[in-house]
Amino acid sequence: MDNWDEIKTAYQVARMGTVSGAAEVLGVHHATVIRHIDALEGRLGVKLFQRHARGYTATEAGEDLLRVAQATDDQFSQLVGRIKGHGTDVSGDLVVTSLVSLAPRLAPLLAEFQHDHPGLIVRYLTGERLFRLEYGEAHVAIRAGAAPEQPDNVVQPFFHERMGLYATKDYIKTHGALDDISEASGHRFVGHDSDSSRAPFERWLRANVPLTSLTFRSTDVRALTAAILAGAGIGFLPVMEAQTNPDLVEMYERQKDWSAPLWLVTHVDLHRTTKVQTFLAFLKSHAKDWDA
Repeated sequence: MDNWDEIKTAYQVARMGTVSGAAEVLGVHHATVIRHIDALEGRLGVKLFQRHARGYTATEAGEDLLRVAQATDDQFSQLVGRIKGHGTDVSGDLVVTSLVSLAPRLAPLLAEFQHDHPGLIVRYLTGERLFRLEYGEAHVAIRAGAAPEQPDNVVQPFFHERMGLYATKDYIKTHGALDDISEASGHRFVGHDSDSSRAPFERWLRANVPLTSLTFRSTDVRALTAAILAGAGIGFLPVMEAQTNPDLVEMYERQKDWSAPLWLVTHVDLHRTTKVQTFLAFLKSHAKDWDA
């Protein structure tokens, strides 16, 4: 395509739905937007938009073109982020991603690191989606399970997340202790709502506890934690957090296969940058006791 400006204009028209909205985003006159759309449609020989009283709606051909335009725009933005990461100082964006269960430990550390480097803008992204480091979606990813195998990533062992099976003292007063897993049918359990959860302790729970005893379920680890603390049932918690709560009692002998290894993952293009290396050193030094 000879003119990327025309494609960018079409992309913004589709995104905003109006010529005036696209003109405002692009910082050009609305006549320029119309001229770009007309020129692009003339060059391609197809209509990219249906014009109507409320604005512009992309046609099927327009949707095809704009999907490519959006992907290209996203990749360029991510490339800019990666290029900025090559600076020699610790400033700008620092994007870290992990499972939300690590937030109670990571958020304070990120705040402390930012305090040491006030030029940083911290973006802490949590969730189960794997952010694509090759597109610059994150500087550092903390991932659980088998060692990541994506090409061009630098993978380092971080620590093992030890998990235990806990309930509150009030729960035990009402329902008694869990002396053996064969007694599971007489208890109430808290667990993930999906039977396809990759967490090893959740797989153990599904294999050893009748589904009818899994009486509180959620897809959000924060909701599961809150339910356990509220006495809804017996459930898994990180040992490190549970041991700080005097109201929690470990209900069953800890199993080795409940714990999962966690990995520090960075992209090879950013791994040696000052910002990433400084943060990795800081994180490792503060997390050295997490595996104890």
